[in-house]
Order: sequence, then structure tokens, then C-alpha cells
Amino acid sequence: MRKMRRKKERRSETSCRPSRRRAVRRPGVEAFPVTCQGLERGAKNQFSTFSSFITTINQKKEGTGNRNSPTQLVIPSIKNVRDLPSICLDVRQKQRISIDTLPQELKAPVPPEPSLPIRNKTVKDFQDDIEKAKSSGDWKAVHDFYSTTFDSFLEINAVFKVDVNSPFNTTEDSGINAKFVNVVYDALLNTPQDVQKSVLKGIINGLLQEWKGPRTKDDLRAYCILLQNPQFSNTSTYVIYAHLLRQIAALTEADHHFLVHWSKKISQRRFKQVVDRLLQFISLRLFPAKPEEFPPMVKCTWWIPSATKVLALFNAANSLISPPIISYTDFYNSTLDHIDLMEEYHNWQCYGNSHRFSFCQYPFIISIAAKKVIIQRDSEQQMISIARQSLVDKVSRRQKPDMNMLFLNVKVRRTHLVSDSLDELTRKRADLKKKLKVTFVGEAGLDMGGLTKEWFLLLIRQIFHPDYGMFTYHKDSHCHWFSSFKCDNYSEFRLVGALMGLAVYNSITLDIRFPPCCYKKLLSPPIVPCDHNTLVGICDVTLDDLFQIMPELAHGLSELLSYEGNVEEDFYSTFQVFQEEFGVIKSYNLKPNGDKIPVTNQNRKEYVQLYVDFLLNKSIYKQFAAFYYGFHSVCASYALLLLRPEEVEILVCGSPELDMSALQRSTQYEGYQKTDVTIRYFWDVVLGFSLDLQKKLLHFATGSDRVPVGGMADLNFKISKSETSTNWLPVAHTCFNQLCLPPYKNKKELKQKLIIGISNAEGFGLE
Repeated sequence: MRKMRRKKERRSETSCRPSRRRAVRRPGVEAFPVTCQGLERGAKNQFSTFSSFITTINQKKEGTGNRNSPTQLVIPSIKNVRDLPSICLDVRQKQRISIDTLPQELKAPVPPEPSLPIRNKTVKDFQDDIEKAKSSGDWKAVHDFYSTTFDSFLEINAVFKVDVNSPFNTTEDSGINAKFVNVVYDALLNTPQDVQKSVLKGIINGLLQEWKGPRTKDDLRAYCILLQNPQFSNTSTYVIYAHLLRQIAALTEADHHFLVHWSKKISQRRFKQVVDRLLQFISLRLFPAKPEEFPPMVKCTWWIPSATKVLALFNAANSLISPPIISYTDFYNSTLDHIDLMEEYHNWQCYGNSHRFSFCQYPFIISIAAKKVIIQRDSEQQMISIARQSLVDKVSRRQKPDMNMLFLNVKVRRTHLVSDSLDELTRKRADLKKKLKVTFVGEAGLDMGGLTKEWFLLLIRQIFHPDYGMFTYHKDSHCHWFSSFKCDNYSEFRLVGALMGLAVYNSITLDIRFPPCCYKKLLSPPIVPCDHNTLVGICDVTLDDLFQIMPELAHGLSELLSYEGNVEEDFYSTFQVFQEEFGVIKSYNLKPNGDKIPVTNQNRKEYVQLYVDFLLNKSIYKQFAAFYYGFHSVCASYALLLLRPEEVEILVCGSPELDMSALQRSTQYEGYQKTDVTIRYFWDVVLGFSLDLQKKLLHFATGSDRVPVGGMADLNFKISKSETSTNWLPVAHTCFNQLCLPPYKNKKELKQKLIIGISNAEGFGLE
């Protein structure tokens, strides 16, 4: 009886359902429970709920007839939905989207493109329709255009494809009429609500379409165009936006290859808007202002991974252009500074090869400030672990514990600074990851940070002095490069590398001027190989890298490449280079028997490449290898995989971007109040300085003209009142970032004495 009742109940439930066509739904696509309120139109244009929106659309369709829609608009049940695979990319295996591994023209069979409808509207026609609608108030023509254009992927291609009869199957040309796309999107947000709703409705139709087989190039074109839709800046469209991102993230690597190359052709303004929109989407999903606007996090765990992977495509596109479309810092998401970064880091370390998502798999999105936190905390944990082990060893041997064992204690004589430092760091190699404390022999004083900074400053200044011979200073590029002189012992280069590593771990900004190429080599590879026979510090170098070090030589090689005459007869060069070493000219072959191979018009590119590789890699290999191992003896960490070469430079040397207003806000005073007339004069003068004078002031007061990663506030800059005569110049204690300023009588006198002081500080000695 019970079974019969259940059958009857099921029949009655079935009979109560309204008859309808079978819903066509793409597998893996969830429902769109979205409200379309406030679509960037202010309070007057608040959208109604999505359900009422759908009802209104269906009523209009019944009244006006079914327009050419490829699929019935349905909102599938959220039950029985198959989730797509988690979007995850292990940075250890693939730090960037692999775009160079695929051929320029993919050999995979291309599915046939369906025939597109003919749409003859031009940019001028559309602009005329917009102007007529604004003047008359009749938006029907505009509404029809938008509702038809975005009703399907085929319609999007019919309108925005340059030539509907051409396939545009190459990565070099997307076939998208970018001007038309920009005009249509720029006008969209100024149209009435029903026009904007029709666009969203059409996008939903396209996303719900059932896909059979691989995507066509028309589908990829539609994705590329839809990503630029400004409506997705509004949170009310985020459910639709999330499904769009999910479909793009789930495309094949070959399809991603096309999207990356097509994206690099987008205008800078539009490119930046898309990137900002993706970053905002991630931020608001992490920390929603109104949580009730979004589905529960447990139902949309794929939102952030999908958005991050699509963002990775744009990052890959950006890296293909030189110079890049936007700065790499424009991909930073500062919201991530407020999440548990160490949990992200540990998840990445533990589950890097699995499908578990971590932002560390996409390091381009993590700001340099956040990366510094990860590196410092990772180093602190390593320091604590090593110190704890030292303590346990002491206790196990029944020896009295000494607090000094918790630190890397360096004792040096000022008269033997380099040799003593080298001996200390060599003997205490196992303690390099402990907190650094420096003592100058014969001097009383407790190191509270000032002695450590002084040790770094004095050591760097001595090692990089031209008379020391380890590094060559190039005046044209204002940077140092490794001396190619051969020697028996390269341990001092290892010392410089260790100093850089210690500076990063102990948050010391060094006044070092290495070219960007140096930091690229320092991360080649980012993790020290187990096999000691593996070459380190070798990276692909170009003429652009040489320009940053030896611009005059690089210019000469560039002239050789563009020379229109007979290279062999006019230059009479061979694949051989000459270098002076201790007054002796030595020759080196760039390739076997290079001295017998003439440089010709046909092989000059090879000659230039081998020449650059010789100067930046081969001629200094032993010097740089020692430098590399010194740096990694301190900084050996998987956290280095997160860094770009430019970011390593900022961690070591600080940022070149100055904000003197921020310095004013964070400055501390001793003997002065910030309202005192002398302080007011000081900041009026400093804020009016040129950038060059501001850098000189910073260098005079802190020993470096660069800013720490944390900004001016991390300098702990202090202005103290000097009780000396106002005839005296200002004095700086660089070890404490302190400026001693006499109470000058007027602004003119303060400015004059300050400029004299900061412009003539070299050679005065270090306080």
C-alpha cells in the first residue's frame, strides 16, 4: 500500500509540473541566482531582482515573438550540478602560462566555424542611433541592436568580427573590430535599464549554450569581447561574471594560448580596466561589503580560482610585450595583505602538486609587501628552529646555555673589516639564519640595530670601491658589474652575496647599484640545485641587458646589426673578443675556431648574441657563482620562487619611488615639535626640492636614496634639535636615520645650509 501511495504521489507531482521544452544546459554550469541592482546607474536605475527580470523578459518575448535566440533562457536547478575541476597551477612546475611551448599555428584539427548571420551596422551607424535616441528619447533601435548582438556568441562575432568571411585562425590577428567594441561598451552604461538588462540576458543565453566538441575561434573571440564588458564592475552581475570566468578558466591550454596573444592587442586603457575588474572581483569575494549579495562561499569556492587563472592569462599577455602594456605592480592585489599569508604559503608548500588552490601558485598577484612578510616570517621560523636546535645541543651536552647562541654574533676590527667579516661568516656558516648582531672590537656599545647597519654600510662602501677591484663602476649606467679578472679565490664574492642575503633577512636596505640583469641571474635557478655540477647564475641575456650596463658598447653592437654595408669587408672582425687583464690583452673565442670565422651580414646576429652572453655570463661565471651561493646560503627558501628579479632588487636596495609627504607624516622629533617654526621651514623647503635634491637628502640622512618595501614609515626617520651654532651645517647619524638640525633663524638660511650639507657629504666620513 505504501509503495502504491508513493507512486501516486510521484505521478501527481509530475502532473503538476508545467510542460516545457527540455532545458539545454552546458554541463557544469550552475544557476544564476543574481540580482541586477545598481548597475552603475545610481539610485534612479536600480535593477529589480533577477527573478522578476526573467519574468519581464519572458513576458516581452511572448508579446513580441521569439527573436532569433539559439536556446531558451532557463535557470537550471542548482542540484545535480557537476563542478568543474579546481583551477590550480603549481608555480614550481609552471610559474607562468606556457605560451612559448606551443607552435604559432596549432596543428590540432580546427572545428568548422558555423556560418555567421550578416550584420551591416557600422560604427558610424551605431553612433548615429545613440545620438537620435538621446535627442528623441526613443531607444528602440539601440535596444534592438544590443539585445540582438549579445544574444549569442554567433551574433557577437557577426557584429564585431572585421570580416565574417575570414576565419582569423592565427594568434597574430584576432579579427576583432576593437574600435567598434570600445564604442559599444563606452555607450552601454549610459543606456536605459532595459537595454542593459537585455545585454545580461543575452550573455546568460550564450553561457548556457550546450557545447559539443572543442571551442571554435569564434567562441574564443566572444570570450575575449565579453571580458571587456564594463557591466561586470558591478557586484550585482558577479554571478554571471563568475560563470564567464569559469568557462574561460576551463578552456584548453591551446585555447588559452590564443586568448593570451589576442589580449596583448587590447588597448592599454581597456586592458587595465579588465585587470582592475578581476582584482576587484577577487577582493570583494574575499571581503564582501554586503555578504548577502553573494551566494554562500561553500557554493562558490571556484570563483576566486577561476578569476585568478583568467588574470594569469592577462599577466602572460602583459609579459609578452616590451615594454609591457601595464606595470607588473598593477597586478598586485593589496587585499591579500590582510589574509593569512603563511597559511597560503604552507598550503602551497604542502599541496603544491595537488589541485588545492593557493595564491602562491600565482605570485604575480601578491604584492611585494606581502612577499616580504612571507620571506621574513619564513626566515624567522628558520632562525627560531636553528636557535632551538643549538639550545637543545647545549643542554644535551650539559653545558650552560648562553643567550648569545641565539644570534649570529659578528666581531670585527675596523682596520680589517673585510677580512674579519669574511672569516666570521665562513666560521659561522651554520648560524647565518639567526638574528644578526655586530660588535666592533675595542668599542663599547650594544647593538640595537645601529651597529648592524653601520657594519653593512662600511663593508659595502669598501668592497665596491674601485680600488678594491672586485666590481667595475660604469659611469654611463651608474651601476656596478662584476670584474672579469681571474683570481685564485672568489670567497669575497661569496661574502657580498651573503651580505645581500643577510640584508634581506634582517630588513636592511643596502646602497648597492646592480643592473636588473644581476637579479635575473640570481634567480637562475631560484632554488640551489642538489647537483653541484649544475651551472648556476646563467640566464638568457639580450642586447637590452647589455644596454643597462654598458650602453656605449651595446649601441656599437646595435649599429653593427643595422649596418647596411658589407660587414665582413668594412669591419674585418672575427668571432673573437679581447679583454685587458692587469695590463695584458687577452683574446677569447666566442665559438670553436672563432678567430678564423669572419663576422658577416649573415652571421652578425649570432656574433652579437655570443658577445653579450660572453660578457654577462661566461666571462664572470666563477665570480657570479660564488656570489650566487653566498646569497642562497642565507636566503635558501621556497619563498624565492614567488619573486620577480625586480622584486629581489627592491627587497635588497629598496624602492626608488619617493613620497616626501609620507615621510613628513611619519617623522619623529626630538627637541622639536612638528609645529615649531624650524620644522615648518624644513618641510616647506624639502617638499619644494627637486627629485634629485630629495634623493640627496635621503642618502645624507639614511645612507641610501631608496625607500624600504614598507614605505617611508619603515625608515623611522627622526629630526633632532642640535644645540650648536646656526652657522653649522646639519649633521646626520645614518645608522639611526637621524638628522640633527640647528634652529636656523629663517627659511632662506635653512635651505642654504641644508643644500650645502646634502650636496657635499661624500668623504666626510660615516657617523
